[in-house]
Amino acid sequence: MTASARPGPLLVITAVIFILLGLALAGGGAWLVSLGGSWYYVVAGIGMLVAGALVWKGRRSAQLFLALLLFATLIWSVIEVKFDWWQLLPRLDIWFAAAVWLLLPFVDRRLDPPLTAGAKPRDAGKSALAAAVVLTAAVGVFSLFQDYYTLHGEVPAENMAAAPQGDFAPGVAPNDWAAYGRSGYGDRYAPAAQITPANASQLKQAWVYNTGDFKGPNDPGEIANEVTPLKVNGMLYLCTPHNIVIALDPDTGKEIWRHDPKINRDASTYQHMICRGVAYWDVNAGRAKGDPAPEAAGMECPRRILAPTMDATLIAVNADTGVACKSFGENGVIGLYHGMGMKKRGFLMPTSPPAVAQNVVVMAASVTDNFSTEEPSGVIRGYDPVTGKLMWNWDASNPDDTAPIADGKTYTNNSPNSWGVSSIDEKLGMVYIPMGNETPDTWGGNRNPHGEKYNSAIVALDLATGKVRWVYQTVHHDIWDMDIGGQPTLVDIDTPKGKVPSVVATTKRGDIYVIDRRDGSLVVPAPEKPVPTNNPAPGDRLSPTQPFSALTFLPEKNISETDMWGTTPFDQLACRIIFRQHRYEGPFTPQTVAEGKIKGAIISPGPLGIFEWGGAAVDPGRQLLLVNPDYMGFLERLVPRAQANAKGGTGSEMGLQPQTGVPFAVEIKPFLSPLGFPCQAPPWGYIAAVDLRTMKKVWMHKNGTTRDSAPVPIALPLGVPSLGGISTTGGGVAFLSSTLDYYIRGYDVRNGKTVWKARLPAGGQATPMSYVSDKTGKQYVVVMAGGHGSLGTKMGDSLVAFALPDEAVEKKK
Repeated sequence: MTASARPGPLLVITAVIFILLGLALAGGGAWLVSLGGSWYYVVAGIGMLVAGALVWKGRRSAQLFLALLLFATLIWSVIEVKFDWWQLLPRLDIWFAAAVWLLLPFVDRRLDPPLTAGAKPRDAGKSALAAAVVLTAAVGVFSLFQDYYTLHGEVPAENMAAAPQGDFAPGVAPNDWAAYGRSGYGDRYAPAAQITPANASQLKQAWVYNTGDFKGPNDPGEIANEVTPLKVNGMLYLCTPHNIVIALDPDTGKEIWRHDPKINRDASTYQHMICRGVAYWDVNAGRAKGDPAPEAAGMECPRRILAPTMDATLIAVNADTGVACKSFGENGVIGLYHGMGMKKRGFLMPTSPPAVAQNVVVMAASVTDNFSTEEPSGVIRGYDPVTGKLMWNWDASNPDDTAPIADGKTYTNNSPNSWGVSSIDEKLGMVYIPMGNETPDTWGGNRNPHGEKYNSAIVALDLATGKVRWVYQTVHHDIWDMDIGGQPTLVDIDTPKGKVPSVVATTKRGDIYVIDRRDGSLVVPAPEKPVPTNNPAPGDRLSPTQPFSALTFLPEKNISETDMWGTTPFDQLACRIIFRQHRYEGPFTPQTVAEGKIKGAIISPGPLGIFEWGGAAVDPGRQLLLVNPDYMGFLERLVPRAQANAKGGTGSEMGLQPQTGVPFAVEIKPFLSPLGFPCQAPPWGYIAAVDLRTMKKVWMHKNGTTRDSAPVPIALPLGVPSLGGISTTGGGVAFLSSTLDYYIRGYDVRNGKTVWKARLPAGGQATPMSYVSDKTGKQYVVVMAGGHGSLGTKMGDSLVAFALPDEAVEKKK
């Protein structure tokens, strides 16, 4: 190119783009360096500026310079993340595209033509750039076949051949699913074996039922269809987000009856609108044949559905007809605000069904998270299942006084509550409560000293009296919202010393606690280990140690700057800057006030946890624990009271939480890039199995795709979060529907391989269940596809049933 020549428009545009990319990268990189981060982005930005300037001048040396930048970036990337394709992609994609662009003939021929006629083109730069492109592509192809995240394995053959022994599902007929977790044990195990890994691919939709209950204009953002139906008494029972109770024919999905309690929907303070399920009580359950049946004496509602409502009542309806049981409570209703010192509607919200024993109904409820210190009490109450009379009450902040509260007295405001599902062992006479926290979750300087020991704990209460039999706390002085939402699972575990009656508790922090349910002693060790104690929030304190279970899904190493992700180097750079702007010292990073360069803390695991309310499934015969862990961090910052009062709060579980009554509000948001992609690298969701005989992970696979959560509906197999539980069956197939893509999947429990999947009409953030028809002997798998407002999955009202075709059933027989 002669000195007087000017580059054409194509090179000008290319040069401008390169220079703008370089300026952005160098500027952002300088910001990152000022925070103590990597120098790469500054160097790469300068490299792009130089390359842009050379293109502007039409110099072929731009190709050589870009080749050096691509080579250097490739080496740096492999050093940081090895051959992890999804991690390499955002580090290399822009530079790879830029290199290919400069090699295209219509761009290449505009660069530095020969100065004299007949001279050979100076192509050293072009050759180097082509080599860099080929090497980068080769590394990319090689990386596609590398997997640093999957644990391949198989359940031992002797485990797979084992069958459950003894009364592993108390009070439940083999064909039924009579409680939220199938039985009071909460194992989510259906013994039906018609569906197997060999024939699961033939599962087809059998029927769909639409409830007709949708989000209303005044409902909260977090409205969700999380229901797991019951199959018992020859019917299928479910509830809707507005607490309508419905009975269906299990073979056709045809509605038999519905009961609408017509809840108050005018409370602007409802934080949730959720019903996870109902409970069933039968006066003859567990009664030996030939024993006199009390219903013969004319008992009203000998079989009843007990259902919570969002406006804080517990209702009882006739399981046969749907008519209210008038002799229960007051005309079939118990008001849960009775005895409360704080009675504002919408602040006491029972989202989960009660735990039901033959002689007592154990009722708990959630309260509004992070709103104030003047919330309703988290008291756990035991009611007579026939009359609804209060038998006992256990208030964690007044734990010794369990006698029914006297008229005119009140429970302790804001005492720790339980919002998940409890489990029951009637032989031992205990109910196992997964405890939440005394709100607010993120600052605990003035918590009730009596209730503090019960925060984030498994508490075993005496079924007859409500007295504490034992307590095991999983997080001391919890200021991270690591409460226990999942139902504890009861299982008799094979050990060298024989079977040990155990309770298995999954937790948000990723540890799984295995406890002897007789006395609260540990079956799996959980030694106390030191955690960060420096610089707690003003007025608060930190526990010097926390119990770390030997059975854990907590990542082996803390997240670091190199774990930051994005779709390009630019949003990855933004995530690195965000990471450096926040305090992070591992899973117990103290809550932090924004000050100077520090804008808060990274809380990972975050409030959605590694394990949430879905809990675990257990195959008691095969001694197999099945879980679906998630990995998504959150950004949190404490906001001083005066500043918080000026801003106001959202009242939801995201954004600014007011936390009135303590010195700080809290702002909570997902750890995302400016483009809305997770800052933490995938995978974000898995399905996994643990051999309970050895307490070792057998297999672990990333699970789910980006089809329904990415801006473009491309099903990238990254492994996405799931909010809901897993169930398993005697045929060796487990089911999960709650991933962010709208599928229900079946897995071979032997090795975790997906053997079937079906598209759902909406998000399936619920736990599937399975039962066998009393009429035809056909096994069904049923799931609610209703979506979840907070997760942003598509809302719906469809209960979907799947079964094998008749010919497949006959072949199986």
